[in-house]
Amino acid sequence: MLELTEPKTRTATLAPQTLSRARQLRQLALDGLGRMFDPQRGLFVFRVRRVPGGSPRPEGHSHRYTAITLLGLAEVPDEAAREVLGGRSPQDLARALLARLDEVDNLGDVALTLWAARRLGVGPREAALRRLCAMDPVSQAHPTVELAWALSAVVVEDELPQAAALRAPLAERLIAAAPPSGIFPHHVPASASPRLRRHVGCFADQVYPILALAQAAAAGCHPAALRVAQRTARQICQELGPAGQWWWHYDTRTGRVIEGYPVYAVHQDSMGPMALLALAEAGGTLHGEAIARGLDWLYAAPELGGASLIDEPQKVIWRKVARREPRKFVRRLQAACSAVHRNLRAPAVDWVFSASSVDDECRPYHLGWILFAWTPSRTQPPAATS
Repeated sequence: MLELTEPKTRTATLAPQTLSRARQLRQLALDGLGRMFDPQRGLFVFRVRRVPGGSPRPEGHSHRYTAITLLGLAEVPDEAAREVLGGRSPQDLARALLARLDEVDNLGDVALTLWAARRLGVGPREAALRRLCAMDPVSQAHPTVELAWALSAVVVEDELPQAAALRAPLAERLIAAAPPSGIFPHHVPASASPRLRRHVGCFADQVYPILALAQAAAAGCHPAALRVAQRTARQICQELGPAGQWWWHYDTRTGRVIEGYPVYAVHQDSMGPMALLALAEAGGTLHGEAIARGLDWLYAAPELGGASLIDEPQKVIWRKVARREPRKFVRRLQAACSAVHRNLRAPAVDWVFSASSVDDECRPYHLGWILFAWTPSRTQPPAATS
């Protein structure tokens, strides 16, 4: 049985302001998640939307977001988790997700459910692992994000022998998918994406592989896992925006940004930090300045005149800052231009399509990733030395 090593926490080199903000965000996440859980359905909602003069309105439900949020709730005391879930335990909810796996049809949801169930120590999980294997993550085309979640799930799953057999092949598949630029494509293989987008990888396509490969490296699953995770982390940190923006679309051929907007709050306060912290705990570089700058943007976005997406009275963080444009127009335009030549970009888009539109919704997975990224051990200030 593979034995996972205890993470070597390296938050002592994070700035005091970073740790203070992380603790504030953690508390906001706990305060905000309660209104996003539907006890009748036993699921978290898909999102809440701003309502003028009222509390944000819940909409839809999501198996995926419920699984992610459970990963975050696994990092809080049981009493606090039960308060979010209306008295239920996270273990109860994880068992319910395992029982509902026949309702989902994609690798990502299956992997997240298996990961959350193992993290919470509930079962039986054999059927979930069989379902994951049946989707053939080692050979079939899948979104990069979902392959990374599958690797995280089988690395953490240390009780089922079949999971152990998948670790090295899945790590190898992710590693082989990363070009020399360090930027992962949106699908593996890249040819599974539309022709004009095959050279494009989004921010999520980078952070989830960094996280999964860091976990694989810490568990000794593949000798190249840490090196590849380091390379990708170094590239996205190099491309960090002037005000700390984690940009959205990158070129897999060059590593450069193709289109920066929208800038998502979840990237700034949780997805970026959780990948970089996991990398440091696996023995890689701690990009503490990049983490701090990402939080700087969240607290004072220049696109909004220095305003923040954090809405403390409503206990939410609004989703993103985007361009004022027809739906995804600039992203598609820049992808097409860069497909013609790697250095070609559409001119004047910043002047024509300003980035000042706030998406007034919040999704529970965002708050769940905050809890997952900023665990209590990571948010404690350094111990005083005599």
